[in-house]
Amino acid sequence: MIPCQHRRPGPGNTPQFSKVFVLAVILLFSANLLAQTPFQFPTANHYLYVPGAELKFFAPTEPDKPWTSGSFGCVRDNGQRFHEGLDIRHLQTDRRGEPTDPVMATAAGTVVYINRRPSLSNYGNYIVIRHVIQGIEIYSLYAHLSAPRPGLFVGEPVKAGEAIATMGRTSNAEVIAQWRAHVHFELNVLVNDNFASWFKIASPGERNDHGEWNGQNLNGLNDREILLQEHNPNGFNLLDFLRGQTELCRVLVRATNFPYLKRYPMLVLPNSVAQRQGIAGYEIALNYNGVAFALMPRAPSEIKSPAKYQLLSVNVPNALANPCCHLVVKRGGRWQLGNEGLRELELLTY
Repeated sequence: MIPCQHRRPGPGNTPQFSKVFVLAVILLFSANLLAQTPFQFPTANHYLYVPGAELKFFAPTEPDKPWTSGSFGCVRDNGQRFHEGLDIRHLQTDRRGEPTDPVMATAAGTVVYINRRPSLSNYGNYIVIRHVIQGIEIYSLYAHLSAPRPGLFVGEPVKAGEAIATMGRTSNAEVIAQWRAHVHFELNVLVNDNFASWFKIASPGERNDHGEWNGQNLNGLNDREILLQEHNPNGFNLLDFLRGQTELCRVLVRATNFPYLKRYPMLVLPNSVAQRQGIAGYEIALNYNGVAFALMPRAPSEIKSPAKYQLLSVNVPNALANPCCHLVVKRGGRWQLGNEGLRELELLTY
């Protein structure tokens, strides 16, 4: 495909034809992958797979900002602010310049939440769908929507690729310009079924308009990496992806019965000592966004500290490369759990 971009225009090879041809090839190739990929693109924009076309896929925060500002990770405010998802640029507009792209379910699942009051969230209008992918619960989120599909309701089953909304630029936190109209797309694990009751205790006086579907209860996976790995001809395995997360830190929690253990039992590791003696807590590996991806039960004889939460180790290069979530901080020359890290563990084990 790349050499074709350098040909002189000729009969049947105009620049417009080349653009249409490239997009057609992308769509055809993507269609052939559907049978082997658990997640589909949430819009018709598949430019992620075209080398050098990142600015056709991602919507950066400003015209002079790099495409990475619309991607996942510590990509904003010079690495100090986290962006939990992908901002996928629009392809279609109406006469007023407003986006008209359909937003589609990334996989078969069930609608669990619809926010139709954009003033209540920086996500604006947004939808959350529950999926079971290769036996694992994953929650996709679609934000800044112009409007959910008329008649769409919580509890409705949807198919992969089914239109659920129209792209927009709604938000209560910023004015999203027309040129930057996009869908904010996330793939998440759910932290705790009891988020609403925990939030009342952890944040007294603060509003929670979205119950369990508050964004704080959804820990994002790197969906850019997922989509790119799905493009690999060797296929994609979600459990391998989860288990293969880069460890930011390892912690010990004195808690033995919390919802995450039941929702993600495939992430719980065996320990013969705890099996014999009983479980007194869990040693947990977290990535820099707080996703718990390995949880090992620990026996009473294996836990030396009486602390409810104990920081066991820190991957210093990873902490320095990803400073935005502040789960661990360095104070007085020593690494400690930061306020955000303590809050994450409190929510996880509530």
